[in-house]
Amino acid sequence: MATPDELRGWLAKVPLFSQLGDGALDSLLHIASTRRLRPREVLFRKGSHGSQTYVIIRGRCRASTAAADGKELVLRIMDAGEVIGEISLLDGHARSATVSALEPTELLVIERRHLLPFLREHPEVAIELLEVLGRRLRTISELLEDTLFLNLPARLSRKLLALAEAYGREGPAGLHIELRLSQQDLGEMIGTSRESVNKQLRAWTEQGVLTMDRRHITIHRPEVLEQLARLAVV
Repeated sequence: MATPDELRGWLAKVPLFSQLGDGALDSLLHIASTRRLRPREVLFRKGSHGSQTYVIIRGRCRASTAAADGKELVLRIMDAGEVIGEISLLDGHARSATVSALEPTELLVIERRHLLPFLREHPEVAIELLEVLGRRLRTISELLEDTLFLNLPARLSRKLLALAEAYGREGPAGLHIELRLSQQDLGEMIGTSRESVNKQLRAWTEQGVLTMDRRHITIHRPEVLEQLARLAVV
């Protein structure tokens, strides 16, 4: 568990709170607590009611939603420094997605009744929170457009390139995505089945575009994915 000094130093680096001085950060820590999640542990489910907002201290979570038939769609992956539950914070309504941990995760927890007065005292944080909401809305809009207008190779290409930009590391063999991903994970990210993802990855492996080993993907020919990502099929 992080110490108060570690938390203060960490909070100062979080974009949402980076404009605050030491006194304001201490005030924020005074109204906050911490929580740990095991891999795959659910933080909250879509439709549930909760009064907490969370900031990831360390680890990684994912936000997802499910259709009536049980098919799951991953809306986004969230890393250290990102905010969780900000929509329910502002409107007081039920959770809009299910959030679970991808790996051992530690969270800063702040109750709505404490955070709202803090935002009134520190409007710069409220403005930054609006920017967070704007980015989330843009991400959901892009995901919807991809699902409606792009075929499977284009959608998967876009997702792999986005993951490579966020988690990629150049190596001798190519661009290595340092995020463990199963074919089921990828299918849930682009709204398709594991079998369809498997078929496409096999085809790209045979063409030398990429390789997948122990849930890690290395892209050898990013130009192929970049070209496919631009091909929309209505």
